[in-house]
Amino acid sequence: MDPITLIVTALSAGVASALQDDAKAAYVRLRDLVKKRFAGHTSAEVVLAEYEAAPATWEAPLAAKLAELGAGDDADILAAAQALLTATGKYHVTIKDSQGVQVGDHNVQINRFGA
Repeated sequence: MDPITLIVTALSAGVASALQDDAKAAYVRLRDLVKKRFAGHTSAEVVLAEYEAAPATWEAPLAAKLAELGAGDDADILAAAQALLTATGKYHVTIKDSQGVQVGDHNVQINRFGA
Protein backbone atom coordinates (compact mmCIF):
# COMPACT_ATOMS: atom_id res chain seq x y z
CA MET A 1 0.00 0.00 0.00
CA ASP A 2 1.45 3.37 -0.93
CA PRO A 3 2.05 5.85 1.93
CA ILE A 4 -0.81 8.24 1.09
CA THR A 5 -3.30 5.37 0.82
CA LEU A 6 -2.05 4.04 4.16
CA ILE A 7 -2.66 7.42 5.84
CA VAL A 8 -6.10 7.92 4.28
CA THR A 9 -7.12 4.33 5.12
CA ALA A 10 -6.06 4.78 8.73
CA LEU A 11 -7.89 8.10 9.06
CA SER A 12 -10.95 6.52 7.50
CA ALA A 13 -10.84 3.63 9.97
CA GLY A 14 -10.58 6.12 12.80
CA VAL A 15 -13.44 8.32 11.58
CA ALA A 16 -15.76 5.45 10.65
CA SER A 17 -15.64 3.29 13.74
CA ALA A 18 -16.52 3.55 17.38
CA LEU A 19 -13.00 3.23 18.67
CA GLN A 20 -11.78 1.52 21.81
CA ASP A 21 -9.54 3.59 24.08
CA ASP A 22 -6.24 2.42 22.57
CA ALA A 23 -7.48 2.91 19.01
CA LYS A 24 -8.97 6.30 19.89
CA ALA A 25 -5.59 7.44 21.21
CA ALA A 26 -3.92 6.18 18.02
CA TYR A 27 -6.47 8.09 15.90
CA VAL A 28 -5.97 11.31 17.86
CA ARG A 29 -2.18 10.96 17.48
CA LEU A 30 -2.43 10.47 13.71
CA ARG A 31 -4.94 13.30 13.29
CA ASP A 32 -2.76 15.64 15.36
CA LEU A 33 0.34 14.78 13.31
CA VAL A 34 -1.56 15.47 10.09
CA LYS A 35 -2.88 18.75 11.56
CA LYS A 36 0.70 19.72 12.41
CA ARG A 37 1.80 18.92 8.84
CA PHE A 38 -1.12 21.00 7.50
CA ALA A 39 -0.52 23.95 9.86
CA GLY A 40 -0.32 27.23 8.00
CA HIS A 41 -1.95 25.76 4.88
CA THR A 42 -5.53 26.95 5.25
CA SER A 43 -6.98 24.91 2.40
CA ALA A 44 -5.40 21.72 3.77
CA GLU A 45 -6.73 22.45 7.26
CA VAL A 46 -10.22 22.91 5.80
CA VAL A 47 -9.96 19.66 3.84
CA LEU A 48 -9.02 17.72 6.99
CA ALA A 49 -11.91 19.22 8.96
CA GLU A 50 -14.37 18.52 6.16
CA TYR A 51 -12.99 14.99 5.77
CA GLU A 52 -13.86 14.19 9.37
CA ALA A 53 -17.46 15.28 8.69
CA ALA A 54 -17.86 13.60 5.28
CA PRO A 55 -15.04 11.14 4.51
CA ALA A 56 -16.45 9.80 1.24
CA THR A 57 -16.75 13.28 -0.24
CA TRP A 58 -13.37 14.56 0.95
CA GLU A 59 -11.15 11.47 0.51
CA ALA A 60 -9.65 12.52 -2.83
CA PRO A 61 -8.95 16.13 -1.75
CA LEU A 62 -7.40 14.86 1.49
CA ALA A 63 -5.14 12.43 -0.40
CA ALA A 64 -4.09 15.26 -2.73
CA LYS A 65 -3.21 17.57 0.18
CA LEU A 66 -1.32 14.79 1.99
CA ALA A 67 0.74 14.17 -1.15
CA GLU A 68 1.24 17.88 -1.87
CA LEU A 69 2.54 18.57 1.64
CA GLY A 70 4.82 15.50 1.80
CA ALA A 71 2.95 13.50 4.44
CA GLY A 72 3.88 10.28 2.66
CA ASP A 73 7.54 10.96 3.49
CA ASP A 74 6.90 11.69 7.18
CA ALA A 75 8.03 8.69 9.23
CA ASP A 76 6.02 9.78 12.28
CA ILE A 77 2.78 10.06 10.31
CA LEU A 78 3.36 6.69 8.64
CA ALA A 79 4.11 5.01 11.97
CA ALA A 80 0.99 6.55 13.52
CA ALA A 81 -1.13 5.39 10.57
CA GLN A 82 0.21 1.85 10.88
CA ALA A 83 -0.37 1.89 14.64
CA LEU A 84 -3.97 3.01 14.14
CA LEU A 85 -4.67 0.27 11.62
CA THR A 86 -3.18 -2.27 14.00
CA ALA A 87 -5.25 -0.95 16.91
CA THR A 88 -8.54 -0.96 15.00
CA GLY A 89 -8.43 -4.67 14.28
CA LYS A 90 -7.36 -7.20 11.75
CA TYR A 91 -10.23 -7.13 9.28
CA HIS A 92 -12.01 -4.23 7.62
CA VAL A 93 -14.62 -5.76 5.36
CA THR A 94 -17.70 -4.45 3.62
CA ILE A 95 -19.92 -7.13 2.13
CA LYS A 96 -23.12 -6.37 0.27
CA ASP A 97 -25.66 -8.67 -1.35
CA SER A 98 -23.55 -11.79 -0.88
CA GLN A 99 -24.09 -15.33 0.30
CA GLY A 100 -21.63 -17.87 1.68
CA VAL A 101 -19.02 -15.29 2.63
CA GLN A 102 -16.45 -15.99 5.32
CA VAL A 103 -14.16 -13.57 7.05
CA GLY A 104 -11.45 -14.78 9.37
CA ASP A 105 -8.71 -17.32 9.71
CA HIS A 106 -8.94 -21.11 9.44
CA ASN A 107 -12.54 -21.23 8.24
CA VAL A 108 -14.24 -24.30 6.85
CA GLN A 109 -17.27 -23.98 4.63
CA ILE A 110 -19.43 -26.81 3.34
CA ASN A 111 -22.00 -26.08 0.65
CA ARG A 112 -24.66 -28.63 -0.30
CA PHE A 113 -26.62 -27.93 -3.46
CA GLY A 114 -29.61 -29.75 -4.85
CA ALA A 115 -31.80 -32.42 -3.32
